[in-house]
Amino acid sequence: MKQIPRVLGRSVLACVAATGLAAGSAAQAGGVELPSTVIWSAYPTGSMGYSQAVGIGSVMQNEYGVNLRVIPGRNDIARLSPLRAGRVHFAAGGSEATYAQEGLMNFGTQGWGPQPIRIGLWSLDDGCSYTLLTTEESGIETIEDVRGKRVTYVQGSPTLNNGIAALLAYGGMTWDDVEKVEVGGYMGTVEALIEGRSDVKGGNCSSPPSVRIASSPRGLSFISFPHDDEEAIARVQAQSPWYYPHIARRGPGIDSDEGIELFSSPYPVLTMMAEQDPDLVYNMIKAMVEHHEDYKDSAPGAEGWALDRQGLEIAFTPFHEGAVRYFKEVGVWTEEAERRQQENLRRQELLQQAWADFTEDAPVNEEAFNRGWMEYRAEVLKEEDLPVIMERW
Repeated sequence: MKQIPRVLGRSVLACVAATGLAAGSAAQAGGVELPSTVIWSAYPTGSMGYSQAVGIGSVMQNEYGVNLRVIPGRNDIARLSPLRAGRVHFAAGGSEATYAQEGLMNFGTQGWGPQPIRIGLWSLDDGCSYTLLTTEESGIETIEDVRGKRVTYVQGSPTLNNGIAALLAYGGMTWDDVEKVEVGGYMGTVEALIEGRSDVKGGNCSSPPSVRIASSPRGLSFISFPHDDEEAIARVQAQSPWYYPHIARRGPGIDSDEGIELFSSPYPVLTMMAEQDPDLVYNMIKAMVEHHEDYKDSAPGAEGWALDRQGLEIAFTPFHEGAVRYFKEVGVWTEEAERRQQENLRRQELLQQAWADFTEDAPVNEEAFNRGWMEYRAEVLKEEDLPVIMERW
């Protein structure tokens, strides 16, 4: 069973883009140089990622006079489109960074394709990044109880929907085994559960929306995923290899000593494009790491940005060269981390070349294009003996 290691390290915040964003005058203090304004995209207002970004921004303002602007995005495309276009420096999202790297789902369509995504830092908190939430009155306790129930499905958000698909796989189920309740955004999943229009949703253990559900008349309950079922765990990780068995010890109604067995993955993940200015990334990471104590209690889950929670040896997406520079400087970049980095870089290059080859003579029809790309992608990865992750969507 894969477990997320505890690697020595910290976190950092940097900003200035090689993508053409106006940086304004730089702020310097304590060996950190940042532009006067840094822009992040994040999950919507009220989400854990947005709340953490606001907390980090407060520290950046106090320490460096830096204005950290947080632009909420309802779905994966809304968060990564401005990053790709150079309108934001960083994105604080979730698994969409990996989907963009892989050219999957919304990112496997005409106009997208595998992206040269990089990561700089992530949060692995004491609660959980994404699990299945239900209500106390639903009577749902196990994954098998979810079969045939109403489960929220967020339009335009493959990250959230595939997260649920991975967790359904624990019980040998797919979306075909439940009733989809389609909503327009993440906050719509909260409303649907509270209003009784759905029975199960995906969500974070301790985010403000989870607290809101817990205080509603329907109450909140978490579905457990016992860690002694190796085959079930393998099914989850075949769908999303960045999901790991995890014991959540924080969240409404969770006993901090006993905890709940489930899965988790890093969230938020500070993401940037490969061409982002290395100095910007380096300084962002350095500032976030060195001031972690100042913002770790500012929002639920912010403790997860600590350096010793960075999975340098297990990341599925390459770290940015500016982040690697900082990790080497503080002595946490290991030979195993470098080996993993080179594997991830090779995978990205392979996928981007595969996309270039496929699109030379790709079908014009959208459905045929998407199907053809997924088949060709799987073929290329299998030839190189690399995990496919998904063969269809």
